Amino acid sequence: MKSALVIVFFLFFLSGNQAHAAYFSLPNLNHHEIPIHVPQPESIAFDCNGAPYVGVADGRIFKWLGLPFGWTEFTVTAPNRPRELCDLSTSKENEPICGRPLGLKFDLTTCELYIADAYFGLLKTGPYGGAAQVLATSAEGFPFRFLNGVDIDHQSGMVYFTDTSTIYQRRNWGLSVSTGDKTGRLMRYDPSTKNVTVLLHGLSFANGVALSKDGDFVLVTQTTAKNILRYWLRGPRANTVGTFFNLQGAPDNINRNINGEFWVAENSAGRGKAVKLDAQGNFLDAVDGLNPVSHVEQRYGNLWIGSVVNNFVGIDKCHSIFN
Repeated sequence: MKSALVIVFFLFFLSGNQAHAAYFSLPNLNHHEIPIHVPQPESIAFDCNGAPYVGVADGRIFKWLGLPFGWTEFTVTAPNRPRELCDLSTSKENEPICGRPLGLKFDLTTCELYIADAYFGLLKTGPYGGAAQVLATSAEGFPFRFLNGVDIDHQSGMVYFTDTSTIYQRRNWGLSVSTGDKTGRLMRYDPSTKNVTVLLHGLSFANGVALSKDGDFVLVTQTTAKNILRYWLRGPRANTVGTFFNLQGAPDNINRNINGEFWVAENSAGRGKAVKLDAQGNFLDAVDGLNPVSHVEQRYGNLWIGSVVNNFVGIDKCHSIFN
């Protein structure tokens, strides 16, 4: 089923809108797009059948059904969300009402979608969408202010996620940067006990999260510190943290591929870059010259790209970096 979906998607990209292909004129790179009628697809997630989902500016999460059906609304994160105000809105001032889903990740055991919404906390919904269930809105007595990234240990079911700041909300993210705010947190949610544990405090704009292939450590990006931290979960270094990699630009989301390597979305001076690292924190390769990027994920030899400025989901294929 997965391979069939991938073939359908890729055939669409080959015949679809290529108006921006020349803009992404990178060596050996084929760029294709899935346009979406609501802009700013921050993150991308893939369900148990391999279908992609995105969270967008107006607080909705969409699922791609392929041609001729296109995108369909899957769920929303805000309770009693007023459609007349929210649908197609790109105003940050509406986000506390409409919601803003950022981190998305499917539990491949239960096929449930876990959502880190910047305003409404950690949520989940079943395989067929519908109303999202709130799982957690605070930790250690402090309410979440700006949930961001999420990843899941598919063996234990534990959910790892970030709160970018305990002071500033997403609509005021610029203040978190300009003030040098270091109140971000890395947390773990246990679905069996429904408890939230704070693993790290004092992070500088805590953003993306990614577990290692074996689940022995978790990575968290610090956007303003321009680095990636590694927190050890098991083994002789358990419960210790250190720098995994220093970047030239500001990192956003981070995702692991099936080989245990990591792709990081990095931005600097209004341009985006996709950076590939191995499991030891060594640089492997990069795709440069992109629009600002928020999400980069390798699936079946293709690089899926999300952005908080684009009105499409990008897919790039470059043989040299996927080998």
